[in-house]
Amino acid sequence: MNKNQFLKPAIGLCLASLLTVSCSKKDAQQQQQQQVPELAVMAVGESDATLYTSYPATLHGRNDVEIRPQITGFLTKVHITEGQHVAAGQVLFTIDQVSLEAAVSAARSQVMQAEAAVKVAQANVNTATTNANNNKMLLDQNIISQSAYQTSVDALNAAKAQLGQAQAGVRAAQAQLTTAQKNLSYSVVRAPESGIVGSIDFKEGALVTPQTLLTVVSSSADMEAYFSFTEQELLAFTGGGKSTVASALAAMPAVKLELADGTIYPEAGKVISISGVLDTSTGSSTAKAAFPNPDGVLRSGNTGKVLIPKTVVGALEIPQAATFEVQGLKYCFVVNDSAKLVQTPITVDPNDDGKNYIITSGLKPGQVVLVEGVGIAARDGMQIKPKK
Repeated sequence: MNKNQFLKPAIGLCLASLLTVSCSKKDAQQQQQQQVPELAVMAVGESDATLYTSYPATLHGRNDVEIRPQITGFLTKVHITEGQHVAAGQVLFTIDQVSLEAAVSAARSQVMQAEAAVKVAQANVNTATTNANNNKMLLDQNIISQSAYQTSVDALNAAKAQLGQAQAGVRAAQAQLTTAQKNLSYSVVRAPESGIVGSIDFKEGALVTPQTLLTVVSSSADMEAYFSFTEQELLAFTGGGKSTVASALAAMPAVKLELADGTIYPEAGKVISISGVLDTSTGSSTAKAAFPNPDGVLRSGNTGKVLIPKTVVGALEIPQAATFEVQGLKYCFVVNDSAKLVQTPITVDPNDDGKNYIITSGLKPGQVVLVEGVGIAARDGMQIKPKK
């Protein structure tokens, strides 16, 4: 038998084995390359950053006016609804006017009667004056006696006294009319200034008195946010006591207001006052920031957060999503020169904007950190394909 007949099958088997091994290595390499994830990274650089410290706050109108009637009576009309915006002078409530209008009419009648009495008394004075003057002439001519003349003088004095009483009656009647007219005007309760109407606990038909709180009108042109500084924050605010509160307030930048739903109110505000007395029970000082409210979006009683800015020069800033915590310590993944992840401990500024952290230690400018997949698939020593 020819040797070539034995060699050909053997050679074929060897070639097939080599091809199988080569394909397996190639497939393994391709599979390994496919298993290396492509993740986003960023280079850490220095930049100026603005951080906001938040303080829980309660909003109040610049002037919350309690609306109370000045007279006692039954409500006959409620002209407003809760939450309604009212203008200064707008009618809010009407109190029963029937008895008040009757009092005004009666007072007018008394004034008219008193004025008529004055006219009568004045006429009597005029007559008595003429009689006394004539009797004086007769006395001078010795036509009448001194006693007769004195009688006319006494009559004149009595007429003048009656006139004085009548005039006093007019003044009393006019004062009574003024009071009745004021009471009638008090039956219409008006808004002392523009604002938002609070709750209304009394309805039509209710008996109200000057002690009754009908509602509260909160001035809506400007709103004031009340919040608190701790003793330490107040010291930091004044540079450790090196500057006065007034000078620190003047130098303070505009502040923002975060509403209860997390949105930022579009109008900037200003911190206008800080109490000089610390509350001994809380160790804090009350502060107040004013915000314009041209559209009436803010309401008295709303809650939110006052955001006070602080600018950090040359800050190292990374997204909060690039960090994770282990036993209360913060970490991030640094991408080394071999594109492997290195779990790196970091410390951050306690103030943040809710999206980014300012790094105070643990990172250097130019280092590359992982910003994708942190806390999900990334792990220490993992090989990645950086994606910028």
